[in-house]
Amino acid sequence: MKINSVDLVISAVRRSQYPDDNKPEFLLVGRSNVGKSSFINTLINRKSYAKTSKIPGRTQTLNFYLVNNGFYLVDVPGYGYAAVNKKKQRKFGLMIEEYLEKRKQLKHVFMIIDFRHKPSEDDLLMYHFLKYFELPVTVIATKADKVGTSLHFKQRKLILDTLDLVLGDELILFSNVTKLGRLEVLDKIERVI
Repeated sequence: MKINSVDLVISAVRRSQYPDDNKPEFLLVGRSNVGKSSFINTLINRKSYAKTSKIPGRTQTLNFYLVNNGFYLVDVPGYGYAAVNKKKQRKFGLMIEEYLEKRKQLKHVFMIIDFRHKPSEDDLLMYHFLKYFELPVTVIATKADKVGTSLHFKQRKLILDTLDLVLGDELILFSNVTKLGRLEVLDKIERVI
């Protein structure tokens, strides 16, 4: 798949603001500061289209990126950032839950984790939350270039054992630096569409 166009169509906080053109949607979830914006930028082959930040908790809306006028990448607020007050965390949680419950256009979820670390308790909760809604999930393990290739097997096994992926879900190693996994993710999107 070649990416020809990308447009941030809407930053939504409620269902009435979601796009109504019925195009397939791919949800991106992950801890705050895990690299969702960098993942988007690498996927669409743009340097800084999705804004990256050193400060966690910057994304506070559901951002709908229309790609090739054919599908959406939907970026949601990151989870697990303690400095965001409880009221705001609850609001984000409800916003995401409303999207998951009611969005028929949602075709697949990319759950982004850091390949260097064991999945956190929040990652586990999110994976089980997604499975509660019976959504197909691909786990994207970013920053794979920061782990020596001799340790890849061990780290991959740790992640798979911790998350205990449901049959049909998969793990893709990804790097914003080397572009590892980019074509695999684009192929996955193409197959789902």
